[in-house]
This record gives sequence, structure tokens and C-alpha cells, in this order.
Amino acid sequence: MKLNIIKTTRILIMLGIAVFVFCMSSYRSAPLGKVETDTIRVVLPVNFPKPVYNFDQNPITKAKFELGKALFYGAVLSSDHSISCSSCHQASAAFANLNTAVSKGVRDCLGDRNAPPLFNLAWQKEFMLDGRIKNILDVPTNALTSPCEMNNQPDSIIKMLKNDSVFPALFEQAFGSNSIKTENVLTALTQFTVMIISADTKYDRYIRKEMGADFTADEQRGYILFKEKCSSCHKEPLFTDGSYRNNGLDDLSKDRGRDSITHLISDRGRFRVPTLRNIEITRPYMHDGRFGSLKQVLQHYASNVRNHANLDPILNKTGSRGIPLSIVEQSQLIAFLKTLTDIHLINDRRFINF
Repeated sequence: MKLNIIKTTRILIMLGIAVFVFCMSSYRSAPLGKVETDTIRVVLPVNFPKPVYNFDQNPITKAKFELGKALFYGAVLSSDHSISCSSCHQASAAFANLNTAVSKGVRDCLGDRNAPPLFNLAWQKEFMLDGRIKNILDVPTNALTSPCEMNNQPDSIIKMLKNDSVFPALFEQAFGSNSIKTENVLTALTQFTVMIISADTKYDRYIRKEMGADFTADEQRGYILFKEKCSSCHKEPLFTDGSYRNNGLDDLSKDRGRDSITHLISDRGRFRVPTLRNIEITRPYMHDGRFGSLKQVLQHYASNVRNHANLDPILNKTGSRGIPLSIVEQSQLIAFLKTLTDIHLINDRRFINF
């Protein structure tokens, strides 16, 4: 009996060794340095329309996303290595430039427009405040080549990336080749930014009827006021209709706005309607960052709308310019606008540079 037990034990040990050897040989036979290309899961918000961006044509991969993130946070893209994309688009401000009217580029050069936030880009048809860019892949080029932003050129960028100690390996992992091309730079940056989706606010949870997302009395009243007075331009759920409008900031527009692209006098001083999502944390406001608070914005619409030649008709419906709002109504409207803040987005570790 004892001999049988010993014999059985020896057989089990031998089988275990054989299985271990087989597993190890199989593991070692896998090619070394194989790139992990599992796609990052894209979760589209159920209360959003179909995105303009086609995720199937440029499938998101972990390696391309991580390369895009490294490029976004890398000062190597600017001509003097002093700024990065994140310098003007901060994660903590929903990728806007918090408390900065106009952004500062290389050599402390100041731009002339407020930096827009970078989220929900997959739902945009046109980009920049005047709509000058139609293809999302071309969006980074504007900042990279602008003399008052990164002040660089594609050839110089490629040369710097090739000579960098980190980026060649990241491009190899992302694209299977250490050949660094402008197309791949733009693709990687787009893969990072297009994944920045903001759709988990109190408002979204309220609309989806999720537990614990009830509005307060002021938020509910503010939502009613919003639908009555603001939703014509700031359409739900994206809180913009993507149009270009003049909202009476000045009698005469110093910045030509949409006119700089179309060369039409009727477009003078018109700018793309911004989203109101995360508006609480993307101050200052307007194309030139002239207003530092939501209170100032609503005071403008209530009593300071100027009689510009291209003033949007919505702001002059009754012959009395602006949007009538009492002090109490302004407070209630601000209470609602704060329900559009996406705390989960600004704390999402995928987009933060640790």
C-alpha cells in the first residue's frame, strides 16, 4: 500500500514537471517584444447623438493612445521646448486654459483668442472658434505651426522626435515601425483627444434617471429658465448647436471672427457657439476671455448686449436687446449650469499626466 502511494506521488510530480516545461517552452516561443494592440473600449453616452467622428476608421489602441498622451504632455513639440499642448489645455479645467484670457506661447507670445476646452471633439463637425478646420486630424497642426503658439514646422518636429530618447520606442509600439511621420503624430494626438468624453455630470445622471441625481429647487428652476432662454443656441445634450453667431459684445468687432474665413461682412464678429458643459471650470468666457465669472456673462445678456450690425436675431426678438433675467433668475440659472460640471472627467487618470 505504501509503495503504491509513493509510486503515485512520483507520477504526479513528473506530470507536473512536464506541464511546467511545456508551458515555459510555449511562453519562450512567443516573439520577444510583441506589441500589445488591444483596443481601448470606447463607451458612447446613451443620451448623446451619433458622433461625427468615425471610431471604426481609426480604431483606438492602447499604444497609440499612450503615444498621443505623451505627445500631448511633451514640450518637445514646441520650437524651444518651453510649452506643450497641456500648457493651454489643462486636465483640471476640462482641458481649457483656466483663468487665462488668451494663451501664452513660445517667447511669451500672447494669442488673441481664448483657448477652447478639448472634450467631446468626436461630435464636432468644424473646429476652432471661426471654424477654419474641417478635419479633426488637422486640429493639432494649427497650434504646432502658429508663430504665437508652438512656432514649429513638421520637418523640425519629426527630427526632434527621432532624436528623443523616449519617442522612437513609443512610435515603434504604436505603429510597428520606428519611422516617425507627421501623419502618425497627428493620428496619435487625435486618438488621445477624441477619447476625452464628458458625459457624466449631474445633468446627465438626471436625464438618465439615475439614483441620487435629483435636482435641487434652484437647479430645477434654472433648468426651466435654460430651456426657455438659452437652448436655442446651446442645444442639449451637447449644449451647442455648432453654429456661428454674434452675441453683441461690441458695437464694432475688433476680431473679424468667422469673416476671417468666409470673407463675408455678414460674418463679421460671429464665433462658434461654445458648449456650456463644464462651463463652471472653463473660465474666463467669450472668444477673448473678457468675462471672468458666470455672473458677468449673464449680466451681459441681461443688460449689456450691444447693437452690432450682425447681432443674432434671437437677442433682439422684441426690439429690446438681450435676454431678460432678474438677479434671482441669474442665480438659478448658474445653479443649473453647475450641474454640467464633470468631476469624473477631470479626475480620470487616463488623461492626467502622472
